[in-house]
Amino acid sequence: MFLFVLLFIAVAFLYATQSYRYWSKRNVKHDPPLPIFGNHFNNLFGYKSLTQISMELYNKYPNEKVVGYYRGSGPELFIRDLDIARDILNVDFSHFYMRGIGKNHDKETLSKSLFHIEGDAWKLLRQRLTPAFTTAKLKAMFPLIINCAEKLHVAGDNAVKNGGNCDVRELMARFTTEFIGACGFGIEMDSINNDHSAFRALGKKMFTRSLRSILVLGLWELFPKLGSKLYVSDKDIEEAITNIVVSIFEQRNYKPSGRHDFIDLLLELSEKSKIHGESIENFDENGSPKPAELDMDISVLVAQVFVFFAAGFETSSSATSFTLHQLAFNPDIQVKIQNEIDQVLSKHNNKLCYDAIAEMTLLDMAFKEGMRLFPSLGILNRVCTKSYTISQLGITIDPGVRVIIPIQAIQNDAKYFDKPNEFWPERFAAEVKELNKFTYLPFGSGPRNCIGARLGQMQSLAGLAAILQRFSVEPAENTPRELPVNPWMNVVQGVKGGIPLKLTLRNK
Repeated sequence: MFLFVLLFIAVAFLYATQSYRYWSKRNVKHDPPLPIFGNHFNNLFGYKSLTQISMELYNKYPNEKVVGYYRGSGPELFIRDLDIARDILNVDFSHFYMRGIGKNHDKETLSKSLFHIEGDAWKLLRQRLTPAFTTAKLKAMFPLIINCAEKLHVAGDNAVKNGGNCDVRELMARFTTEFIGACGFGIEMDSINNDHSAFRALGKKMFTRSLRSILVLGLWELFPKLGSKLYVSDKDIEEAITNIVVSIFEQRNYKPSGRHDFIDLLLELSEKSKIHGESIENFDENGSPKPAELDMDISVLVAQVFVFFAAGFETSSSATSFTLHQLAFNPDIQVKIQNEIDQVLSKHNNKLCYDAIAEMTLLDMAFKEGMRLFPSLGILNRVCTKSYTISQLGITIDPGVRVIIPIQAIQNDAKYFDKPNEFWPERFAAEVKELNKFTYLPFGSGPRNCIGARLGQMQSLAGLAAILQRFSVEPAENTPRELPVNPWMNVVQGVKGGIPLKLTLRNK
């Protein structure tokens, strides 16, 4: 009986670890995996985020171009080499057009967003949504930013009256929520000066992982076949977003209103019922792409509103609040930026406008430096869609293997940036030697880069300018120099406990 038990344990162990020879067969270095969990234990149980893990692996294997990893039994590859990253994101994009983040695209409404959806549906949506982010559209949105900036001044004044201490992470989240509501949906969300804003509460919920979501995603990652039978999305969030979208559609009689906002664009698409184009997945014998189409039903429309709202406020508020945190600890740089803001605005009747923001080069450099140190997305995810040989190494990976580009690790590598841990905006000055663009990827790169990058940058710079025009920021008594990372956030990065700073009125 004892021998039988030993035999059973041995067989079970071999079965559980049989896939763990994938990287050793290809001479790819990796940490020893644990049975069942692989290398994913620390992330699964909330000890470290995937960005933290990627930075550790990046620094642990400094002489490797790639590093292996196992998420459960699934092999993944962390990319350290810029040329390989370039090929994956751009040159050989046809092998890596999938992100592999969304779950149950057919069943779950929120998984049909541009950020999560895959294949032909992604390509068709991307082509049709791109016109929402032209220069003309951005300029037309700017008066809405001015309105939000004025509300930001009121919120800052109230904070100063109460001693100046405030959570700038929350303040900037309210600002970006207000702006996204105004420019995207034609709604005045009243989130900046309202502590009980329903939209801000919804935004918080989107990026707070419940115990259920932790368990379901854990099962999905360890046992994909079992996870595929589970409903991953939060049904309360899905229902709330659906109700908001349907309400706005009804107010506009399901027809474009002439506001030319994001909702109007979606209503224009819905009028066509289907959108058509060329497939990225299916080809004729001669190599020509087959026709592809996508039904623009209500679930697809709701999903685009969800990602426009969620990504629009969360990434920008993360980047702006982190930049303010850095400026609080670098008052000399802050004063230079404030002087530039004053000089530029003096040429524009002391009013923020699109052209004024474009002239604030020091502010732009500081924002870029903030995103270099702590990008909103710390990693980029891609999935191999067909057998692919990495030419720089001569190794072949199979379809389904996930590939990770460790953005934050690359952007904090001394090989590419002098004194990478220092906040030094001038490294992005025009006269400084141009960087390899794959050393700086806060908005991604290639066909699947961030579609709203310019909008995000515009609203972020406007928010920073509005704050620094009127206030100075300095550390509060409880402000940590190094912000603690929230290990449960694996897509957009977050910090634990907000970012407490002190606002003071400027003495111009």
